[in-house]
Amino acid sequence: MVRTAHPTTPKNPPVLRTLLLLPFLGALLITFLPGRNGLLIRRTALAVAAVTLGWALWLASAFDPAIASVQLLESHVWNPRLGSAFSLGVDGISLPLVWLATLLVFIAVLASGAIRDKPKGYYLLILLLEAAMLGVFMARDWSLFYVFWELTLLPLFFLIDRYGGKNRSRAALNFVLYTMGGSVFMLIALLMLYDAAPGHSFDMGVIREGARLLPEATQVGLFLGLLIGFGVKMPIFPLHGWLPLAHVEAPSPVSILLSGILLKMGSYGLIRAIWTLPAAAEALQGLLMTLALISLVYGGVLAWKQSDLKAMVAYSSVSHMGVVLLGLAALNTAGFTGAVMQMVAHGLVAGALFLLIGLLYERTHTRELADYASLVKVMPRFAFFTVLAFIAAVGMPGTAGFAAELHVLVGGFERWGAWMALLSLTVVISAAYAVRVVGRLFTGPLSAQHSVRMQHLPDLSRGELTAAAVLTAGSLIIGFYPAPMLDLIAATVGRYAGAFAS
Repeated sequence: MVRTAHPTTPKNPPVLRTLLLLPFLGALLITFLPGRNGLLIRRTALAVAAVTLGWALWLASAFDPAIASVQLLESHVWNPRLGSAFSLGVDGISLPLVWLATLLVFIAVLASGAIRDKPKGYYLLILLLEAAMLGVFMARDWSLFYVFWELTLLPLFFLIDRYGGKNRSRAALNFVLYTMGGSVFMLIALLMLYDAAPGHSFDMGVIREGARLLPEATQVGLFLGLLIGFGVKMPIFPLHGWLPLAHVEAPSPVSILLSGILLKMGSYGLIRAIWTLPAAAEALQGLLMTLALISLVYGGVLAWKQSDLKAMVAYSSVSHMGVVLLGLAALNTAGFTGAVMQMVAHGLVAGALFLLIGLLYERTHTRELADYASLVKVMPRFAFFTVLAFIAAVGMPGTAGFAAELHVLVGGFERWGAWMALLSLTVVISAAYAVRVVGRLFTGPLSAQHSVRMQHLPDLSRGELTAAAVLTAGSLIIGFYPAPMLDLIAATVGRYAGAFAS
């Protein structure tokens, strides 16, 4: 029996392949640099990250937002008998995430000046992680997607285990076991979808066609397998157990990537699962909504109770990703639009918060909220950008989070009506912990014990100021002028929502 390979695709310039290779080549270059020259290694990594970001932004010139389908498609068959191919492409949902990934990797490298021990291994792992994340967002073949998905585990494990805090080994192992456990369910579901695909192909479009022929009960079972795999990475309640420990123990630049990008891999995969199995998504719509609302409230309450600053931002991420899940569960245009907007908004906000908290920790070696007060007097620039970041985290008007949550609220109200009051409740909870943290950090008297240590803290340097300004400005620009982002995702989101139009 001759098995069909991937559909024939038009020849396109290898712009996506080049984007994928840039961090790989950068990591290879770093392996040949002298290990003792930390400054040269850091500058090389920064240059590679900057070139990768520039190349990703250049994709805008070749991308047409009016086209809903995949663009810049490149496909090279690996194994015709198996039906697998090296297939890359982007659409209105994946392209913003590619930009976000390259931006946050550049910011993470910029914020890694405190890494002195084994810098070669650190920057090499960061660039490998970037390549794997980009592969996830650009893959158009489920086998390739799974390879890149699993590839992210290796650099993350070593980044946490080698460069993290005192409980780094437990945090790294916890993260890997959670993710691999979820990946088992995802792999089984993908193999069953592959078996149902015409001609046995891993191509995403072919698998979707085959999935439509399956009984609804089978589709529901497969969707649940994908939901577990992607839900661990998002994470959603109750699959979030790895997140707080990993964030607390990981180096702060790695936390920027964990929260800013790695969580988006889970929600991005769930979007593809919904597109592949729309009947199952409709059948499980109530379950998705329930999990989203629980994550919203649960994450917000736990964030409010934290005294450790990194743990607080980690739990707030559970709440923010609950907004994403709620938008996806609505299965309509407004909900999908809000979900994609929230993915970008949270990436910018979480990146800014982990950046600033990490910089503060480098100066004080404490993350306990009770150890701070009146920092506005000694670190006014730090105070300014931290307040802006918390305003964006709350989703105040004029920030990207507001535009995202408004769309999710509209989409959810169309489906469930008054249940959306719980979304408003989480905004109040977010405001409560944001006001608490800002008030404690920047106001009130310092005790005699803390005054000597805190009164001479250096403010943000020029490079740190630039990194914080880029992330907060991104959130404000999208908040005040969301039209370009909405135009970019509109066609693809409309195509996805059209599968559920009654």
